[in-house]
Amino acid sequence: MRTAHGLWAEREGVLVRMTDEAGRSGIGEAAVIPWFGTETIEEAEAACRELGGKVDAARLAAVPEQLACLRNALAAAKGELERGGEQVGSAVMPKAFLPVAALLPAGRAALEAVRAKDEMGFRVFKWKVGVGEVAEELPLMDDLCAVLPSGSKLRLDANGAWDRRKAERWLERCADRPVEFVEQPVAVDARGAEDLLRGLAEDFPTPIALDESIAGDGDIERWVGAGWPGVCVVKPSLLGDVPRALERLEKAKAAVVFSSALETAVGAKAALRVAFEWKGEARALGFGVWPLFADARFDGPFAAPFVRWEDVERLDPEAAWNALN
Repeated sequence: MRTAHGLWAEREGVLVRMTDEAGRSGIGEAAVIPWFGTETIEEAEAACRELGGKVDAARLAAVPEQLACLRNALAAAKGELERGGEQVGSAVMPKAFLPVAALLPAGRAALEAVRAKDEMGFRVFKWKVGVGEVAEELPLMDDLCAVLPSGSKLRLDANGAWDRRKAERWLERCADRPVEFVEQPVAVDARGAEDLLRGLAEDFPTPIALDESIAGDGDIERWVGAGWPGVCVVKPSLLGDVPRALERLEKAKAAVVFSSALETAVGAKAALRVAFEWKGEARALGFGVWPLFADARFDGPFAAPFVRWEDVERLDPEAAWNALN
């Protein structure tokens, strides 16, 4: 996958398995993304070795908050264990199915890709920008908008590639285009990034979405607490305390888009459960990423315009676990 951060060719993470005395088990995934602000793979592995082969609730609660992905994995494994493999029918979920946004490649390849996704029935498209020069990508956006299906929306994901001037040029062009929002126009570590993001959100009609800026629980608390007016792109796999984060977002009536962290089927099942349990507006999910892995046993639901809860329930974490063992 090619983004403003460069080429991402390998996915590293940690799978954890938890088994109780009755023999029930659950598997969770620490889908670390260090450049996103999570712990490293080495830190997650070291913490697992320190936990050892036997844990109780107190030891699990003592895992440091900065190891958010590992805390997420342990909570997901414990949840699966306690459910004991019990299937949850769609009637129990707030929503039986959810729309999905199609992920388009960077550059001119997006033009051909959108035609193929159109034939599949997609009506929300996410395009990676900030990979090339603005002078090349801006005209390309016009070409892309020209081939979008009628009534569809385009999401632009810059992965923090722009400075203020570049972001303003894009947002000026987006104002009369079918752009749903612009995701993370400037980098988290850019000078005055928070003030710049708020200024862009106030000065232009096209909504701004935060992604890297809300990578963790504390980020969500800070931005939502400050009254962020735009969209929050939430990657459930990166949150250390998912219920608390969701409660905060729900209380603020935040505009939320749930998105993939390019997890395996293990993390995807847990993350999609969060999306289906969300009681707020059902915006198109950022989970249109599969097939992704060389071994299909690691993939989540195949990218389609909608994902059903039954598709999520059919994901088999055990197959991914066995593939690595």
